Amino acid sequence: MKAAAIRLGVDIGGTFTDVVLEKEGAQFSIKVLTTYTAPENAIIDGMQQVCAKAVVTPDEIGQIIHGTTLATNALIERRGAKTALITTEGFRDVIEMRTESRFEQYDLNLNLPEPLLARQMRFTVSERVNARGEVMIELDQAEVEAVVDRIAKAGFESVAVGLIHSYLNPTHEQMIRDVLTEKLPDVSVSISSEVSPQMREYERFNTVVANAYIKPLMASYLGRLEERLRGEGVDCRIFLMHSGGGIISIANAADFPVRLVESGPAGGAVFAAHIAARYGLDKVLSFDMGGTTAKICLIKNQTPKTSRVFEVARTYRFKKGSGMPISIPVIDMVEIGAGGGSLAHVDAMRQIRVGPESAGSEPGPACYGRGGERPAVTDADLVLGKLDPNNFAGGTIPLHSDSSRAALETHVGRILEMDAVEAAFGVAEVVDENMANAARVHAVENGEDLSEYTMIAFGGAAPLHAGRLCEKLGVERLIVPPGAGVGSAIGFLRAPFSFEANRSVYMQLSDFDGPRISALLSELKEEATGFVRTCDADSPILAEFKVYMRYSGQGWEIPIALTEAQAMAPDAATFLARFEEDYAKLFGRTVEGMDVEITVWSVNATTPPEQVARIATADETTLAKVSETRQLFDPASGEFLDAGVVERDSLETGHRVSGPAAMTENETTIIIPASRDAIRQPDGCIEILTKGA
Repeated sequence: MKAAAIRLGVDIGGTFTDVVLEKEGAQFSIKVLTTYTAPENAIIDGMQQVCAKAVVTPDEIGQIIHGTTLATNALIERRGAKTALITTEGFRDVIEMRTESRFEQYDLNLNLPEPLLARQMRFTVSERVNARGEVMIELDQAEVEAVVDRIAKAGFESVAVGLIHSYLNPTHEQMIRDVLTEKLPDVSVSISSEVSPQMREYERFNTVVANAYIKPLMASYLGRLEERLRGEGVDCRIFLMHSGGGIISIANAADFPVRLVESGPAGGAVFAAHIAARYGLDKVLSFDMGGTTAKICLIKNQTPKTSRVFEVARTYRFKKGSGMPISIPVIDMVEIGAGGGSLAHVDAMRQIRVGPESAGSEPGPACYGRGGERPAVTDADLVLGKLDPNNFAGGTIPLHSDSSRAALETHVGRILEMDAVEAAFGVAEVVDENMANAARVHAVENGEDLSEYTMIAFGGAAPLHAGRLCEKLGVERLIVPPGAGVGSAIGFLRAPFSFEANRSVYMQLSDFDGPRISALLSELKEEATGFVRTCDADSPILAEFKVYMRYSGQGWEIPIALTEAQAMAPDAATFLARFEEDYAKLFGRTVEGMDVEITVWSVNATTPPEQVARIATADETTLAKVSETRQLFDPASGEFLDAGVVERDSLETGHRVSGPAAMTENETTIIIPASRDAIRQPDGCIEILTKGA
């Protein structure tokens, strides 16, 4: 039996690779340690194990959807292909000059991050297109051929092409690509007018450079993965999750690998939005904490907030502006180095710091017994009683408490004159406060009050910390869904096929050109639909229209959603009314007497979202039976308390567990603080509420 009903979701994380198989409505999952040198090995291992659980063979799988951190890690670790950049004469140093802004204005010794490509890897040609798309200086093919000969002599593996204003007129970039393809057929080529056809040369150049930098690596990996899966008898189509929250074909992913940079976290946001729809929640704080990072996302009206620019590899305490800007459609979230594998140390000011460095899966936290000597968040959780050393990852990974204690005492305790428990408490509180602060800042930046939100927690480490995070943030309601430990992989199976096409075309409302706008949006719709049709030839496709607008003189725009009728029959008064409505919501008022500009036009083509049935929540019916008790550290009181231990699978609808308690399952453990009670809901979700609420 082979059918699309048997689907596989695979998420490669910094520590674990999560594999979920869905068969006839049932889900089977497994977590295996990520294999860095050959990530496909962990996928094959996990697939074999989960197929054995589901009693199916790999050749019965009808669809595989995959998300990976491989692209992100390659950018962070600077281990991509040997890449060259060809740009317009006079703009060679754009990616090094950045925007000349200081992300930490009081640091007199501020060091800006190094560009992805050193200066000697950047080449120029004499050409010029102006801001209206008109050619001012024609491109000389002989000059291009001379530059390509220099690139060939230097042995570059990949080339990025980014010319000034090519988003309006891509002819010169296309000419350079043709010369490169003819003279260097084995060299990978990326052009900015295809990768990111948007204004602002720093962001666009950086995006096309990043795409070129990881393109050979991702093409090699995806090729190896297809080959290994075919060797296991898998002959279904393989799709990739992209950073915007949808699914694209493996061929498109190989051409535009930069769109995979946030694929794993995007799957988690889709998963949280699915749970939000099931419960009819309009304000949700998605909290995803894995082995390496924690991701926080605001979800309103069951839709994750999106953006068109984000940063990778922030180098200065995760401050905005200190990273590598990538200009592609992405689910907007804040990501910090706070995962189970994040390493703790004491800085020169005798303060405990956690992350961003992570132990990953090799060697892992000290308690893994794989050679790690420095303490990680998982070590602190183990010492504080949150984890059962004999039942971690379903018992597949025994934990060594003595190693955790030794690491905490050596690297934290001796310096600060603390014992292992105090050191563990300090590490846990620091990482929880880091995450709470990130959530607060993200909420303030978006004008939101988190006390009105419900938290949905998933990822292997999130249920261990979510209860404490809610206490810090004043969030009254927390939901931990079934399969929380592999939430992103489940999210892949809930995501639609989608692709967003966008383009920068500057226009003032005072010069509104309706026919030009409808033609542009129709062209973008056709482009986006074409990408979706490579994945799904039959399903209906919905088009979502968006324009980015601002007052004249402002530096940045706000996104304005349009209906298809408004987009196809554009009217200046309608555009202005929509802009003023959204602007007033964000900033409290509009600005009288100023012209309005449109800078970016966007169309997202998507298959219809999965229909979600609302559930009727259950009230408490009976107190759950506690199988055993163990000592669990309560951070609110600063002491160990007797906590009940309950197996999640033993709970029935309406069963209540009173905190402090630990609820165990194969992929994670849910910690219920002393201030909270938990109720099992009909769909298997654990709802955790403040006592008396």
